[in-house]
Amino acid sequence: MDTTGRVAQAERLVGSDRVLAVLKELARYPEGIGLDELSRVVGSPKPTVHRALVALRRAGLAEQDARGHYVLGDEFLRLAFIHHEARPDHVRILPVLNELATRFGETAHYAVLDNHSIVYRSKVDPPSGAIRLTSTVGGRNPAHTTAVGKLLLAYRLTTLEAVDAWVGTTTLERRTPKSKCTASDLLVDLEEIRANGYSTDDQENEDGVTCIAVPVFLGTTSDPSGAVSVSALAYRTSLRTLVDAVPRIRDIVDGQRSA
Repeated sequence: MDTTGRVAQAERLVGSDRVLAVLKELARYPEGIGLDELSRVVGSPKPTVHRALVALRRAGLAEQDARGHYVLGDEFLRLAFIHHEARPDHVRILPVLNELATRFGETAHYAVLDNHSIVYRSKVDPPSGAIRLTSTVGGRNPAHTTAVGKLLLAYRLTTLEAVDAWVGTTTLERRTPKSKCTASDLLVDLEEIRANGYSTDDQENEDGVTCIAVPVFLGTTSDPSGAVSVSALAYRTSLRTLVDAVPRIRDIVDGQRSA
């Protein structure tokens, strides 16, 4: 490939990055966003952002409403929901989350580990009469501050050297005063989790929210595919109450696996 061809290819790649940046930003504005503001938050000139929007609209991934604001297009939503609903783990674990949310009157999650973060694959809010948590399907939280994250890390990081290597050059975020942000403190938690077979979050990720998590084995019996959690407002459901409920939570999860 000659120099002109390499430059053209590089420009196409940069352009693709801009289109993806615009697409990701649109997801943050379900009520729509104008071109001026979108250009500002993306940090690109209006003509550049407009070209990205034209490409997205042509593919059905973005739309413009009557106010001239841009939103995610129906085609994007269709593809996202088809992909999400077709995931075997989401389909198989949903009855568990429904039962947990109904039984405890709190929010139930299913999450997987993605390096330093956990990703929520599914979420079920209680049927009624409870405050909804801000977590979203596809959303992320730090692994070291969440019950689901620490539980999944416990299966992978069994020594201080392993925890140190996982932390690497990353500065572990302190979400609350109770967050464990050093390798040695995290190792203590992981050792306790392995001994207990469950994990807790005592307001480590969000003030006023407690959580308990147990592993889910949808594949092998040695490596969890993810973790199920029950997250509660501390003033309403204490962490002690959640810990006492671990046998029942396990029964619900195991019952789904054997169904």
